[in-house]
Formats: sequence, C-alpha cells, structure tokens
Amino acid sequence: RAALLLLPLLVACQDPPAPAADAAAPDLGEAPDLSPPPPFRSALYPAAWTPAFSDGQGRFLHDFSYAGYRRGEAPIPAQVPGPERNVVKDHGADPSGARDSTAAIQAAIDALPSGGLVRLPAGTYRVDGLLTVKRSGVVLRGEGADKSRLHFTRGRGLSDLANLTFSGAVAAGPLLPLSADGAARSFTVAVADASSLRPGDDVSVGWTISDAFVEEHGMKGVWSAFNGTWRPFFRRTVVSVDTARSPHVVTLDVPLRHGALRRDGAAIRKETGYLKECGLEDLGLSNAVAWDDAWSSLRAHAVDLIGVKDCWIQRVKSFAAPRPEAQGYHLQSGGLRVKDGARVTIAEAELRKAQNRGEGGCGYLFEISTSSEVLIRDAVAEDGRHNFIQNWDFGTSGCVFLRVRSVGSRAFVDSKDTVGSAAASEFHHSLAMACLMDQVVIEDAWAALNRLLFSTGAGHTATESVFWNARGSGRLLSYQYGWGYVIGTTGLEVFTDPGSLSAIGTAPEDYREGIGAGASLEPASLYEDQLR
Repeated sequence: RAALLLLPLLVACQDPPAPAADAAAPDLGEAPDLSPPPPFRSALYPAAWTPAFSDGQGRFLHDFSYAGYRRGEAPIPAQVPGPERNVVKDHGADPSGARDSTAAIQAAIDALPSGGLVRLPAGTYRVDGLLTVKRSGVVLRGEGADKSRLHFTRGRGLSDLANLTFSGAVAAGPLLPLSADGAARSFTVAVADASSLRPGDDVSVGWTISDAFVEEHGMKGVWSAFNGTWRPFFRRTVVSVDTARSPHVVTLDVPLRHGALRRDGAAIRKETGYLKECGLEDLGLSNAVAWDDAWSSLRAHAVDLIGVKDCWIQRVKSFAAPRPEAQGYHLQSGGLRVKDGARVTIAEAELRKAQNRGEGGCGYLFEISTSSEVLIRDAVAEDGRHNFIQNWDFGTSGCVFLRVRSVGSRAFVDSKDTVGSAAASEFHHSLAMACLMDQVVIEDAWAALNRLLFSTGAGHTATESVFWNARGSGRLLSYQYGWGYVIGTTGLEVFTDPGSLSAIGTAPEDYREGIGAGASLEPASLYEDQLR
C-alpha cells in the first residue's frame, strides 16, 4: 500500500520527456526582446488590499504578518536582561573538546533562575549528556557558528529527545465553550462567562475532531489518530475582555485562521507556563555519531523548543562531527523543532547532512508541529528526508517560510540505504492552515497534498496556504483542501492537476497565477509587504 500511495509523488518527481525538436529554424534576422517583463500584481493582492479582501469566488490571502518573535512588531533583542555566565570562566567548561562540558554548561544555565545570558567563548564543547532550559529569559550565545561549537556525542537512547531542549511547563485551564461560531479571519470569540480571562493571558482556541468535522473534509476512515479529542488549533494572547456585553466578547491578538464551530465543541482555554524570551545564537551544532547508532533512535533532534512563545534561534549552523565514525555527517536525524509554541523566529540557520533519513519521523531538519505563527527565514536545509516540514497532529497555522532554500531531500529505506529516493519539503499531517512559502528556493520538491493513509492517516495536509514567488529547479506540488494558492513562480515545475491521486477530495484545483513570471511579481515578498 505504501508503494502504491507514493506513486503520485514519485511520478511527479520524474523528469518529463524532452520536447520534440522544432523543425522550423528560428528567424535569425530578428534580435531577441531582452526587455524585462512588465511587473504584475496578483488579482488577490491589489494595491488597495486589506485583510478583509475576497474575490468573487471567495478566494483570499490571509494576513501572514503576525508570524515570528513578538508578531514581527519588535526586533530580536541584542541586549539580554539579567546577569551573564561564562561557561569557561565561571563554570570550567572545556573549549578544547577534550573533556565533557555537559555539567558546566548546565550549571551556567541553572545559575540564571530569572534569565540572563549564557556565553560560550570560541571553542568546541563536547557534550556527552543532554542540556535543558526550563526558565524564561535564558539566552545561549556563542561568538559565531564557525567559532563556538556544541559537539553532542550521545549515540543511543535519543528517541523523541533532543540534545538541547528549551521546554515550558504548559498547563491548560478549563474549556470555555464558545457561545457562537467563531468566524474565520475574526479577532473575537463570544463566551458565556469570560470573567476568568484577563488581557495578556495566553490562550488557545480549538475544537474536537468530531465525526461531522471528519466527514466534512471527506476524511472518514483516514483521520483517526485524534478523532473524538479536543485539539488546540490556534495559540493566542488575549487583548481585551468585554464582560459588559452578553455573551462576553474576548478579543485576540491574531485572527482565527478557520471557523471555530459550536457543532465541534469549539472553546477557548487559558494556558500558563510557556517559556518566553529565550534564544540560541551564533553557535555551531553537530550530533552525528556512528552510522548504526544514528539508526537506533527515532525522532532524535539536535534542538527542541517545546511550549515556548516569543523565542528565537538565529545564526546557527550544523557542522561535520569531529569523529571519524560520523563519516562527515552533521546530524543524527532531526535538526530544529518547534512544538506546541507560537511567535518563534528561526533566522539565518543552516542545517545539513542527516544520517537517519528513514521512516518514523527521521531526517526532518526544520520542523514545526502544533504551533502558530512561526517564522523561518533566510535558512538553508540540505540533505534531510524532509528539509522543511510541518508535522503531526492538527493545530499548525499562520507559519511563514521566508527566503529558505531546500536542496537534496532524500528518503532512505533503512540503515543499509545511503542513496535513497526523491523526497520533499512538505506539509505532513492533518490540515495545516494558512501557511506561507514566500520566495522559497526549491531545488528538490515542496508538497502540500492529500497524503491519504500515510503517517497514521495524514489525509489532507494543508488548506488556504500560499506559495508566493517560489523559484528554483525543483517541483512544486499543491493539492490543498479547498483553496490553495500558487502565485508567481520561476523555473519550477508546478503540479496542481485535480486528477492526481494526491488531489483526491481537494477540488477545486488550486489557484494558479503568474506561473513562470515570478521575477516580475510585485511585491517580491508577501510577508514583508503585509508586515509593513
């Protein structure tokens, strides 16, 4: 069955037949027109665009400008409030890499209970154990990814773990059922009694994966892993609470990306315990080990950000592990993952050469799961299984991939396979909503489609997401539930054919505009224009 279901992606990734030779000789007497094509704007993004705009067929572009640290409204801070701890001078870490520095670096982290800067001077730090950050305001900063390096050496027992984890302790309050359906693109929800909520509270808005919700999307017999459970679809912050009205009205900082229906038990709930204002900067990372050790664990990541808001990673790069048994690889399996979070920025990061690119969630270099408004910008992912990926469960929305480059995605069958088959950056599981791929460079493939029974019934993986000004030599496959959008491409092969097996239940065909004309698309970046 797996082989059969892979056919549409594999067929789409085949080289097309060469065009027949043109028998007519070109007219060499006419000089070619070298003038650039005239600029064009999308019909869905006119000069007078507002977030309320829709065309006559109900097609529209979400406002993606809320993605990233503090919704893009403030720069990542250069100065870190609080004290500074130097892992070498204050805690005895070894920058030569000869001794294990796990305890020293962890001690520096733990010495900042109210936040502060952990400084890693130039050097290579051997980390045999696992590092954790559990307090807000802690920033780990090196002197540059080529100067300050963390070499993680643990080879086994890393399934579902990370070498470095930033982890909040998120606790959820009671569900407050909505008194009326929450409208898509609305900032407000109505609740019978919202007196327990205050401006500044962290909340989530979600609903149950009901039989009606499943059937509405044609996913009966496909979606099953989370059926009957309430899922947090949107992670938000309360702006205001109006208890003078009946029902009470709660205003949120970011609009809903989809209708929240009372039919499905839509509700809002307060959440506490998010980790905030944490960062990882100017560091090199490597955790590649012996080949068989890398294949002994599933879903092992170098860095996890779990239960975080308003955090960041910037100027981080992987490097070849300095041990011969690693054979020049950089990472065991996964790279950076954001899970159960919101308003995170990952900027100017480069991750390469994963060892384990097998099934079971391995080889994902930049991964987002059940998170809202994450921004990954100016990043490079090379030689993973799925270089950039939204993965597992419902509840990823409003995420932006800006000027990222995906190259060399390959899927390995098992530990004996070092060649693999073509894979893609992609949406992987269950209806990611309103995400943007903006000026992405695709040298392999990027897919948003119906994955059917793959990954425990992934089914429809994306809806109302936009490929804007995408370019490269690879392939773009967009078969989204309802409307999806491909606007302005350069050099890519674009597949939106509603007759594909990967397009079952995704009609109408995704919106196409400016295919091959991306170089003249205005504005060049949708996210940055909306942010302005």
